[in-house]
Amino acid sequence: MKEKKNILLITYDNWGYNQYIADALERKSFTVKHINFHSFRYKYPSFRHKALNFFTKNLGISNLKHIHYNEIILKEIQDLESIDTSIYIKADFLSPETIQAINKKSRRSVFIISDSINRYPKTKKILSLFDKVFSFEKKDCKKYNLAFKTNFIYKTAEQVRSSSTYQVFNISSYDNRFSVLEKIAKALYRMEIKSKIIVFKPKKNSEPHLEFVNLPLSISEINAFMEESEIILDVSRAGQQGLSFRIFEGMGLKKKLITTNTDIVTYDFYNPENIFVIKDINNIQIPASFFTTPYTEIPKEIFNKYLIDNWVDELVE
Repeated sequence: MKEKKNILLITYDNWGYNQYIADALERKSFTVKHINFHSFRYKYPSFRHKALNFFTKNLGISNLKHIHYNEIILKEIQDLESIDTSIYIKADFLSPETIQAINKKSRRSVFIISDSINRYPKTKKILSLFDKVFSFEKKDCKKYNLAFKTNFIYKTAEQVRSSSTYQVFNISSYDNRFSVLEKIAKALYRMEIKSKIIVFKPKKNSEPHLEFVNLPLSISEINAFMEESEIILDVSRAGQQGLSFRIFEGMGLKKKLITTNTDIVTYDFYNPENIFVIKDINNIQIPASFFTTPYTEIPKEIFNKYLIDNWVDELVE
């Protein structure tokens, strides 16, 4: 009987997306150890330590939480004698020493970046530590000689849903995208489009076009809202070309998409019947027909390559 290959998956999985990678690899008969250091809890020894850490992490000197992550991860791998492939997501949280200690036990190391390097500049210091580095950001691939890799489809629907509760759905954290999100929400409200646009920010509701929540929603809760909606709204970060998970969630569930990411027109699945791109946030003109015409199926040969079970193959080749 052929011996199973050992995969070490190290992630900061604050939403739960990376567990889909572990599950897909296990379905392919790999033995997977998933270390999700988002689940590690750190308690400051005293208020003085907490206050000191606030200054040292902002000055880029040290971060007690990150030191804690590194210590626990090294303990977790102590009993692993050999690893066929180590896969890292959010490795910028880890020290070069930790990465090198793990890679000594690994035949191959892979780093996946699903953010702009400009947003997390510490990433630049560790790129050379891996056998292969993937990024969803085309500009970073060109600048740093990285391999291009999008996000993935982790959930699919057999057919287009015949009826929906909402026409448009979005959920976002309150960040520098908010002013853009608000303009889109107001435009949809003026068009009398029934939308559910949720913002994670503790605040009393006062706007009819937005809904504020105190706690982030789980993936299952977000998926439930997406399934009940006809169109997914995606608002990209300023300067970001890489496609967010909203794009692939929409594809998997056979939902239309409204997005501010203009680079989407360069992808093989782009179809203007399914995807409306907002090019001018101060002049939002979405044709009424976009909300009434049916979803057009993506060709299977294109759709299938983004499915998680096919997406993981490149990581362990």
